[in-house]
Amino acid sequence: MNILVKRSGNEEAQTYTPDVDNTTLLAALNHIKTKIDPTLTYAHGCRSGVCGSCAVRVNGREVLMCEYKVQEGDLVEPIRNARVIRDLIVDSSDIERFNRTAKAWSEGSKEERVSEEEASRIETQSDCILCTSCYSACPVYAINPDFIGPFALTRVWRYVNDARETQSTEKIAAVQTNGIWDCTLCGECVPVCPQNIAPKQDITMLRMKSAMMGYQDPNAAMAFGGGLDFGGGSF
Repeated sequence: MNILVKRSGNEEAQTYTPDVDNTTLLAALNHIKTKIDPTLTYAHGCRSGVCGSCAVRVNGREVLMCEYKVQEGDLVEPIRNARVIRDLIVDSSDIERFNRTAKAWSEGSKEERVSEEEASRIETQSDCILCTSCYSACPVYAINPDFIGPFALTRVWRYVNDARETQSTEKIAAVQTNGIWDCTLCGECVPVCPQNIAPKQDITMLRMKSAMMGYQDPNAAMAFGGGLDFGGGSF
């Protein structure tokens, strides 16, 4: 089996021929590293699709190496929109920065009994493993490198939608700039999520929540000469 791996510093992918069959990409790379080329560098952790540390791109699509079944001729590359440190390992500092900017964690909660229905509203978003697959798939970074990102925004919706959260207003305010209005709603983030989270839908809900709180899309405002005001003025 031939596997092509994009190595840092090389314009062309390097071809490896590991003696493996019907196995995961992670197992194949482990074979390459131990039997063929010990300099090949990549990251992994739990090997169970839980930690998210082994996200890469295969044939132009984001996958977890520990879950993806390797195929003949696969092209393996590091995730996009992040600085490559070496081979398949990238710098995650921007990802951490976006989470801080978006306040994508619980800053304060009140003791309150949560019904099964209320718990189910945040169950899916709580499964985010920060694998950065959606971050890599997002085309917005090509024009706005400060975009907060689908992974952080879906986590914000998880807390805004939590009946126990006391800082929802602050979180909504934090995602107005380089956040929900910068998303193109293209949906590229949805099919690559290994946890079946739909950031596009969560961002849409954040927009609706923002509108209810008096925020508006600044792009739409500029289209109307800097503001949207349809009430009570004289003509």
